[in-house]
This record gives sequence, structure tokens and C-alpha cells, in this order.
Amino acid sequence: MTGGPARVVLWWGRFDPDYSRNRVLRRLFAELGWQIVDFQPVWSSLADIEAGLRRLARPSLVWVPCFRQRDIAAAQRWSRRQGVPLVVDPLISAYDKQVFEQRKFADGSRRAERLRAWESGLLKGADRVVIDTPAHGEFLADTFDIPRERIGVVHVGAEEGAFVAAPLPARAPGEPREAMFFGSFIGLQGPQVIVQAARCYHGPPIRWVLLGEGPLRPECERLARGLDNVVFANTRISANPGRIHDADILLGAFGASAKAGRVIPNKVFQSLASGRPVVTREGTAYPEAVRAGHGESGLVFVPPEAPDALAAAVADLAADPARLARLSEAARATFDSHFSPAAIREQLRAVLDATGAGRR
Repeated sequence: MTGGPARVVLWWGRFDPDYSRNRVLRRLFAELGWQIVDFQPVWSSLADIEAGLRRLARPSLVWVPCFRQRDIAAAQRWSRRQGVPLVVDPLISAYDKQVFEQRKFADGSRRAERLRAWESGLLKGADRVVIDTPAHGEFLADTFDIPRERIGVVHVGAEEGAFVAAPLPARAPGEPREAMFFGSFIGLQGPQVIVQAARCYHGPPIRWVLLGEGPLRPECERLARGLDNVVFANTRISANPGRIHDADILLGAFGASAKAGRVIPNKVFQSLASGRPVVTREGTAYPEAVRAGHGESGLVFVPPEAPDALAAAVADLAADPARLARLSEAARATFDSHFSPAAIREQLRAVLDATGAGRR
């Protein structure tokens, strides 16, 4: 897709340009030959009026990025008047988050159904809805009555320049290996399961490291009282991606919610890109070839909220340095095959081609 006038995508809404999902996709748009024009309106609900007053040039495509459901209605009105396709990338469902994750509204209640209807109307008004995994796409289709052919999958991925493969750290005899979690300490990640696993762990010496801050960290610190093999720190991997290379094993997500089973957290992509084996909860979000790898894909799956299983999986890896090294190489190979920027770029290309805007 080179040559000819540049196609223009209007990146619409009060979005965060530094959020990793946006950074990855914007770079891939550029690689596909697109020019990105940002429009961050003063008021989301009146953005189409503002766009008219500012006489925004007609783009090839309007894109509403992740978490910006409140920007969709105005973007839809404006894109229809301009006669250009609208693509929305919600990443998460407001209905799913507030009803099933935060339990703000009871499932089936009037408020929950009102929220579901509101989000359904927004998503059904887009020409294409982009989501991060096929399992998540099935949820959107079933919950919001969106035709499956209008849902495209584009994995979250990792910024390859920041997360690169490196050899496992050299360990002196008897030196503990490191099993590391990093994240925002939310229920979906199940960080408390990690501390519980550390408490029941029996195996070669392991130092359990939990990095980051979030709502469940105080509970995790309480559960870890008296454990000298658990360490907490405020390090943010986004600011220091090389910290991953100090670990032998990366820990993914262990929450039991349905959502936790249909998404792949950022940390998993970043860990695989860094060439580190990942122990995480099983789920339908992962490609079938990865799930069928019998633990040799660089991903070791355990049941959700199962600290005993997590402790056993970590012990098995710590006791077998040869397998640990083999899975380290397999982790990067899995990233390259399924989640690399090149693979995600082709997913994005397919979505754009499906709208008609990706073809000259």
C-alpha cells in the first residue's frame, strides 16, 4: 500500500495518545501509509458540531479509540454526514465492566439493561467494531446483537522496540529464581492468588516479586505478612521495560471472571516479547495453536483462582532449568508467530480493507 495520496484517519475523541493500545495502533497505521489527524473535542456529546465549526477536512476513515464509548454518538453523526466509514475500538465494554466486574449494577436490573441498550446502540452504529481477541468478539456479538461479520480482531500486542528478548539471568547455585508479576492490582489480574501461591509454595527457592500499584495491593500486602519470599515495589514496567529481564518467570492474570478468560492482558504480550515463560490462567482468548501447545509454547496455563496449581507450575519450572530455557525461546517464537507487530498489522489491514477505506 504505497504510492498515491495518503489516506487520512481522523482519530476522534478525548483519548490518551500515550496509552499503549493507541501507541501500537497509531504506529501500525503509519506503517500502512496512513496519515493520522487528531481531533480532541471540548465536549464529547457536541463534538460533531465542533467538528463542523472547525471545518475539519473529510478523512478516509473515522476511528474512535479505546475506552471512548461516550465519543461514539457524535462521531457517528459526523461520519454519516461526511459519508466516511466509522470504526470503534472499545477494548472493554462499559456494560461488562460496571455490571460483571465492578458489580455497580445487578445483572438483569433496569439500570444494567439501560446501560446495555445504550452501549449496544453505540456499537451497532459503527461500520466496524475492533476488539482484542476472538473470544471477546463473541461476547460483543452475543451481548449487543452485533453481526459477527462487522467485528474485527486486532490483538493488543507489545511495542517491540521496548520489549525485546534477552537470555535468562545467570543464577549462582542456590540463588532464588524470580517469579514476577507486574500490573495494576485489579480483580481481573487476581494478584492475591499469587501471594496465596507463595504461601503454599514447595520447591526450589523462588522470590515472588509484585510490581505496581492498585486497589488490591493493600490486601496482597496483608496476605503476605510473615512471608520473606514475597517482595513489593512501585516499579512501572512501562517506564522500565528492561526490568522484565531480571525475572525467570512472568506471572499473568489469575482472576476467575468470565472477562478474565476472554482477554489477553498487556503483560502477557510484553512478557512473551521479552522472551520470558508466562504462567497465567487458562482461557479461550488465546489462539488454538497456543492452547494446544501442552505448555511448550512459552505459556503455561493453570485454572483461575487456583493458588496450589500456580505454586506447582512455578515449582516445576524452577526445578527444570533446561525446560525453563527452552520455554524462554518458545515464548519469543510464540510472540513472533501470533502477536508480533507484523501479525497485528495484517489484522489491522484486514479491518481497514473490510471498510473499503483501506483500498485506494
